[in-house]
Amino acid sequence: MSSIKIENYYADAKAPIVSLSAKSHFNELTSQERKYAHYMSRASHWGTRVVLRSVSPESEVIYDLIISIHKHVNSDYSDLTKHLGEVAVQQYLEFASQFLSNLGNYKSFGDVKFIPRLPRPDFETLVEWTNSETVLQLFELVKDDLYSLDEKNILLGWNTDGHVSSYYLNKVSKVEAEVVNAALASKGIMPENTRVEKLSDSEFRVHVASADISNNTGYYPDLIDYKDADGNSYTVTFKFGDHAAEFSQIVSNLVEAKKYAANETQVKLLEHYIQSFTTGSMNAHKDSQIEWVRDIGPSVETNIGFIETYRDPSGVRGEWEGLVAMVNKERTEKFQKLVSSAKHFIQLLPWPKAFEKDVFTPPDFTSLEVLTFAGSGIPAGINIPNYDDVRINIGFKNVSLGNILSARSASEPVTFIDESLVDVFNKYRSESFEIQVGIHELLGHGTGKLLQETGDNSYNFDINSPPIGLDGKPVSTFYKKGETWGSVFGSIAGSAEECRAESVAMFLVTNRELLEIFGYSTKEEQDNIIHISFLQMARAGLVALEQWDPKTRKWGQPHMQARYAILRTFLDAGENFVTLKYTKGGDFSDLRIELDESKISTVGQKAIGNFLQQLHILKCSADVNGLTKLYNSITTVTEEIAQFRDTILAKRLPRKQYIQGNTSLEDDTAVVKEYAENEIGLIQSFVDRDV
Repeated sequence: MSSIKIENYYADAKAPIVSLSAKSHFNELTSQERKYAHYMSRASHWGTRVVLRSVSPESEVIYDLIISIHKHVNSDYSDLTKHLGEVAVQQYLEFASQFLSNLGNYKSFGDVKFIPRLPRPDFETLVEWTNSETVLQLFELVKDDLYSLDEKNILLGWNTDGHVSSYYLNKVSKVEAEVVNAALASKGIMPENTRVEKLSDSEFRVHVASADISNNTGYYPDLIDYKDADGNSYTVTFKFGDHAAEFSQIVSNLVEAKKYAANETQVKLLEHYIQSFTTGSMNAHKDSQIEWVRDIGPSVETNIGFIETYRDPSGVRGEWEGLVAMVNKERTEKFQKLVSSAKHFIQLLPWPKAFEKDVFTPPDFTSLEVLTFAGSGIPAGINIPNYDDVRINIGFKNVSLGNILSARSASEPVTFIDESLVDVFNKYRSESFEIQVGIHELLGHGTGKLLQETGDNSYNFDINSPPIGLDGKPVSTFYKKGETWGSVFGSIAGSAEECRAESVAMFLVTNRELLEIFGYSTKEEQDNIIHISFLQMARAGLVALEQWDPKTRKWGQPHMQARYAILRTFLDAGENFVTLKYTKGGDFSDLRIELDESKISTVGQKAIGNFLQQLHILKCSADVNGLTKLYNSITTVTEEIAQFRDTILAKRLPRKQYIQGNTSLEDDTAVVKEYAENEIGLIQSFVDRDV
């Protein structure tokens, strides 16, 4: 019998629902810009089902069930409330809104399954009450999966281990996925827009997302015959047209958006998008990102495609995202000042020049107000593209999402810190986070030189006199031709890179010259920003245990794994710099973090600097063994810390759910509609998208 605690997997109750309002910024755009934003928004949202299909086999059907119920009641649940009761209906609505916010029945932040708090008999009564054949049929398809929980299916991961992943259409093991990945790499094929099907022990079919149902890429072969290091033979074939209906709509909207592009660079950008999403060519998508980086300071910022690879257990297949946003000029001015000073701050980072880019090309760094973020979750900041060669040779963009950063509830409780610090914590937490995101994106993700073989017998470093590594000897490893950070480091790549960027933020947030850029000029203000930045990171590392599963000892969220690593670094620094205190040893209900503010600039700075140096040099030199050993060790949850997990879960705060507006054309004018800040408003926003 399963030993899992079902109550830990119920959908959130009373989750804060926030309108991601961008209407005022949208209305400031010109007519041409509004139409461009409209069609890019529609293209982004047409990827909704693509996300659902990559999460779990049941997600798309649950989505249709929720939409169908809402349409049947015409957004009015009052009659259902009379029949079922207020509590039951609220529990259904809370599940529905959380499902839509995550685009699946697994949390986008944690990859952990959640189920309705509504008892199954009550859900069955709700479905029967609709008397809708469509609703009844949809529920019949997913009624078991909606509530199914065991020690394996509660997590996304390898389905051969009992976990869930729809990137793999049947039982594909980690070793088999690595074979397919290597076969694709041997032909220069990037895997971000693919899913994998196992046909036999030696045959695999790769499904390519595209509007076309045949191979029109110009470079994909019909099949790949591949031998692994042990001489075993495999065959990989291709099937184009995965999500073909949705990609046809995506392309159609991009064609319309192209008519309203602001400049020739945007035209080229869209042409590459159209080629990529029509044919499935990831090379075309890489070309689009080159043009995107070159499109400096647009009034409407957009990016679209299979971007982040966190949720694929092999760490290479991407999840669909679509961003459409407008520039916040006041906030952007601060970030541009940071960009202007970036070279100075990079020189302060704790690694030799040999592990830094030869030339730092100042990126575009803007603060945006999000109109649309189509995907399973919305980050606070973005540093893209993720193509290493584009980042090195062309550059990248940093984006801070302003209306995400500022979306806080004033009544949100603060856990695990001393009551005497709550007021100052609340006063400076948003400001500290904004600075942290800025450093993280620009000076974290934006730094570092991967030592690479760039061609036959050519390298971007002196192969005869390599840089000196952590052991005082020349490094002996580097990225071979065609290898990338993701392909070399696999499943730990995403989390380790987030940890490196977060560590850069911690290392530099103590720099008072940097804090002045953000407008904090007095010592008192700066001291508070520094203190709360470190305390907030330590607290994030503790509550990260929500995303760690004690049975599998598996982390469900790369950012939280990264923050736990930094908490461990603080704890391991010694000298009582950071300690976990409690007096109630039974339930740890008074557990709190104590951080000695007087030791931040000494003990804390030294500890995070040493850890950051190791992360950075091991990454840049492609030292898989060294980084894997370091990262697995620092992110192992000790028994001492694991004992606090039940307390952390008991005090868990629901994540915010964001309601995004929808655009439409009225009398040839693009307008935006916003919704009530409640579960019904959130569901209605998805119904109106009609995708």
